Amino acid sequence: MTTNANEKGHVTLETNGTPIKAWTVGVPFEAEAEAQLRRVAELPFIHKWVAVMPDVHAGIGATVGSVIATKGAIIPAAVGVDIGCGMMATRTTLRASDLPDNLRELRTAIEAAVPHGRTNNGGPGDRGAWGHLPADVTEAWGALDEGYKWLTDKYPKLDRGASANHLGTLGTGNHFIEVCLDEADHVWFMLHSGSRGVGNRIGSFFIELAKKDMRTWLVNLPDENLAYLPEGTEHYGDYWKAVSWAQKFAATNRELMMKAVVRAARGSNLPPFELTDVAVNCHHNYVAREHHYGADVLVTRKGAVRAAEGDLGIIPGSMGARSFIVRGKGNRESFHSCSHGAGRKMSRTAAKKAFTVKDHEEATKGIECRKDADVIDETPAAYKSIDDVMHAQRELVDIVHTLRQVVCVKG
Repeated sequence: MTTNANEKGHVTLETNGTPIKAWTVGVPFEAEAEAQLRRVAELPFIHKWVAVMPDVHAGIGATVGSVIATKGAIIPAAVGVDIGCGMMATRTTLRASDLPDNLRELRTAIEAAVPHGRTNNGGPGDRGAWGHLPADVTEAWGALDEGYKWLTDKYPKLDRGASANHLGTLGTGNHFIEVCLDEADHVWFMLHSGSRGVGNRIGSFFIELAKKDMRTWLVNLPDENLAYLPEGTEHYGDYWKAVSWAQKFAATNRELMMKAVVRAARGSNLPPFELTDVAVNCHHNYVAREHHYGADVLVTRKGAVRAAEGDLGIIPGSMGARSFIVRGKGNRESFHSCSHGAGRKMSRTAAKKAFTVKDHEEATKGIECRKDADVIDETPAAYKSIDDVMHAQRELVDIVHTLRQVVCVKG
C-alpha cells in the first residue's frame, strides 16, 4: 500500500480495493480513521474511490469526513444516526454597532425560545423537547406526519420516543446556535442540528437490520459496521424512504429554529431589523442520488457538505474559532464536496481530561456562552485548526464570508 502526493493539494492512498483521495495535507489524519476508510474501500460497490475531507476523524461505524459514492447498495452506518444533521445561517440588516455591550439578554432570549439540551433522560418535562407544540411546529409536522405514520406502521419500534416534540429543537453535543459578525460587521444568525431522536432511532434500527441481513446471507465484511442494503431489496427501499423523511425533518427542524431565533432577537434589546436574501440550509450527514463520472450513484456524505460549482455551504469552526460561508468550486475528484467543520482532534473523554474550566474560559474570552465543566468536551482546543482545514481544501471551495461568533448557545 502506497501513498502518492498530488500537486493539486490532496494525496492518494492505494488500498486493497479502490483508492482513497484525501484532502488532508497539513492537518492530522489519525491512523484509526485511515484504517476505517481502507475497510470501506474494500467493498465491491464503491464507485471510483473514497474521498476524504480535511476534518476527517474516526467515527462510530464509519468515518466522519468521508464521501462515499456507491452503485447498487447503501451503507446505513455511513450515513450515521444523526441523519440530516447540518447547518443553517442567515444574514441580517443589523451591524455590530447595533449590538449591546452585554449580550447576556440576547443569549437568554434565544435559550428561552428554542428547547435545548436534555433532562430527565428525555422523559416527561425534558427541557430539550416541547411540552406543548407551538402553532408553527404543529403546522410543519402536518407535512411530515404521513411519512412518519407509514414508517411506524411498518416498523412499530420506531415510534418509541419523541418525534413531533423534537421538531424545532436543538439537541445536545456539538449542536449550537450562534450570533456572528462577518468581515463587514454584519450580524448573522447560525445554527447546527439535525433529525434529533427520531433520526437516531431510524439510523440505529436500519444499521442493525443491515447487519442482520448480512448474517442471513453469509456476507463476509471487513467490518460488520459496514453492513449494507442491496438495491432492489425491500429493506433498501424502506431505508431510502426513511432516510429521505429524516432529512426532510432535519431541514424543517433548522428552519423552525431559525424563525424562533429571529423572533427572540426581535423581542430582546436589539433595534428593528430584517433578514437579507443571503441564507443557507445544508445537510452534512446524508445520502443523495447524484451523477458522477458517467454513472448514477448514491453519494453518502458523513461529515461533508455538497460543494458543486456555485453551491453555498457552511463550514463552522469550534466555539472560539471562525466559521465560513463558502461557495463550491465543483471539484469532480471530491464528488463535489467539502468539509463540514474543523473536525475533532481528540475524543470528548480525552478533552474533559485535558482541559479545565479556566482553559475554556480563556479560549472563549469575549464570547457570550456557557463556561462550565459540562461543555469542556466542546472547547476549541479539542478541535483541529479551522485555518489549516480551510487551507487543505482550497481546491474545493472559495470563502465568501468569514464569521466570528459573539454569542453561542449549546445544548
